[in-house]
Amino acid sequence: MEIKHYFGKVILFGEYSMIYGSPALLMPLYTGSSHWDYIWRNHGKKNYSSNRSLHAFANYLEKDAYFTEKIDIEKFRAELKKGLFLDSCIPSGYGVGSSGALTAAVYDRFKSTEIEDLLELKKFLGDMENCFHGSSSGLDPLQCYLGKPFILTEDKKITILEKDFVPEDIHIFLIDSKIKSDTKSLVNYFKGQRENPSYLKAFNELYYPFVGRCINSLVAGNTDKFFDDLLHLSYYQTVMLRPMVTDDMMPLFSLKRENVHFQIKICGSGGGGYFLGFADDVEKTNEFMKENDYPITWIV
Repeated sequence: MEIKHYFGKVILFGEYSMIYGSPALLMPLYTGSSHWDYIWRNHGKKNYSSNRSLHAFANYLEKDAYFTEKIDIEKFRAELKKGLFLDSCIPSGYGVGSSGALTAAVYDRFKSTEIEDLLELKKFLGDMENCFHGSSSGLDPLQCYLGKPFILTEDKKITILEKDFVPEDIHIFLIDSKIKSDTKSLVNYFKGQRENPSYLKAFNELYYPFVGRCINSLVAGNTDKFFDDLLHLSYYQTVMLRPMVTDDMMPLFSLKRENVHFQIKICGSGGGGYFLGFADDVEKTNEFMKENDYPITWIV
C-alpha cells in the first residue's frame, strides 16, 4: 500500500497580516513531510511521544461536538491504542507546518464527514489547530492537506497554483536560526500591538500593501519589481515586527541585494525557527552564507 505523505508548508507571504484580511501565498515544503506508522513496526522514543501527543489531541477534540460531528474520535482512539503515531521529519517550532501537517493528517484519516468547501475546511482545520497555537488561520493545515501551492485572495477566494509557479530566476531558501519559535506568544504580541491606533494605521498603510505587491509580482514573474517590493516588506518587518526578527538574523535584513544577491524575511511566526530567503544567484548566495556560517536549505 502506498504511504501518503503530508508535506510541511511555507508561508511565502501573508504571515500575521492574513489574520486581518491580507492576501497570502503558501507552498508545500517538499523537503519535510510526515506519514502515519505504528510503534510495533517502528520503535523509538519520539514515536511514543507522538502517540501521547495524539492522545492529548483526541482529548481536545472530544470535548466539542463541533469536532466530533466530523471526526470519528472512537476510531481515532482505537488506532492510538494500537500504537499509531505520526512519523515526521518536519521540525517543530520552525514555522514550517509541523502542527499543520499533524492536523491535516488527523482530519484526512479520521474524518467522518468530507468538507467540500475550501474556506469552510480552512476554518475547521484552523479550529482544530487552535489546540497547539491558541489562534490559527487554518491556512497551514489546509496547505498541508491539499499539498499544492495556493493564494488566498483579499476577497477570500482560494486559487490553486501550479507546482512550478516560481519564476526560474528566483530561488527560495530557508535559513536555520538554530532556535525554536514561540508562535503563540508572538501572535499575542502582534494582536496587542494592533490595539494601538498609531501602530494599526502604520501597519495598514505601510506594511499591508507590500504583502499583495510581493505576491502579485512573484506570480507575474516580474523579478525586478518583486525584489523591490520584497525590500520594502522586509524593512517594515524589522520595524513593525521587531520581536519576530532575531538578533542573529537582523544583519541579513539590512544588506543590499546588489551586493549579496538575496533578500530575506520572516518565515511563519518568526522569532526563531527558519527565516525565508529569495535569491537571484544561487552560487553567490551559497558563498556568502558559507563564509558567514548561516546554514541554508534550498527549496526552489
